[in-house]
Amino acid sequence: MLVREGTERTYRVDERLARAFAAIAGALNVAGFYAFGTFSSNMTGNVSSLADHLGLGELRMALFGLLIVVAFVAGAMAATLLIDAGRTRHLPGVYAYGVLTEALMLTLLGILAPFLPEEARGAVLALGLSFLLGLQNATVTQITNARVRTTHVTGTVTDIGIGLANLMERNPNIDRARLRLNLVTVAAFLGGGIVGVVVFRLIGTGLLVAAAGLLAAFAIPTIATARRSRKADTFALSQAEQ
Repeated sequence: MLVREGTERTYRVDERLARAFAAIAGALNVAGFYAFGTFSSNMTGNVSSLADHLGLGELRMALFGLLIVVAFVAGAMAATLLIDAGRTRHLPGVYAYGVLTEALMLTLLGILAPFLPEEARGAVLALGLSFLLGLQNATVTQITNARVRTTHVTGTVTDIGIGLANLMERNPNIDRARLRLNLVTVAAFLGGGIVGVVVFRLIGTGLLVAAAGLLAAFAIPTIATARRSRKADTFALSQAEQ
């Protein structure tokens, strides 16, 4: 699910990806809220909060709201630059490297967080998670050609509303597979958030390490398979040229 692109991707493949990655995003989003009272992937809410704090003259809170948005944008930029660099070098499994990068950084954040000064811990966690969720969302957006956005629930729910209206009207042009995909994405994000609440209350930032382990479990086999496939293709080509 981290290799196929373009016409090779089916809605079933995207559904598997949405179930896994939207659930992880939902759990991490909850962790950000527990850490600092901020949903790290909710850019609509964060931009609205930024406007509110600016309007009230609460410059310190406005600055943090701005940093949350900037961190998310920076994560999306980092994912895009990483993917573009991999494509330029014809790196097999390029999207999986983005996911593995997220896993490694998430592990580091989860391990270091308990040792941070208490007054700074929540802010660092919220900003770090915002960056990583931006990275994840951009990676998934690009591999699925924007059919799946693991953190963009507002847009996905809007698409569900449009799809359900078309279904009620028996519109012959309704994309039922797309509607199902959107429903799966939102349900996975919700389910991940529920699990995230329970797990975070039990083990705290250990949730980040657990989520990183899941991401690595998706990324590492994909990278290994892609590299083996590339070596096999290279060997076959060399044999054909002899």
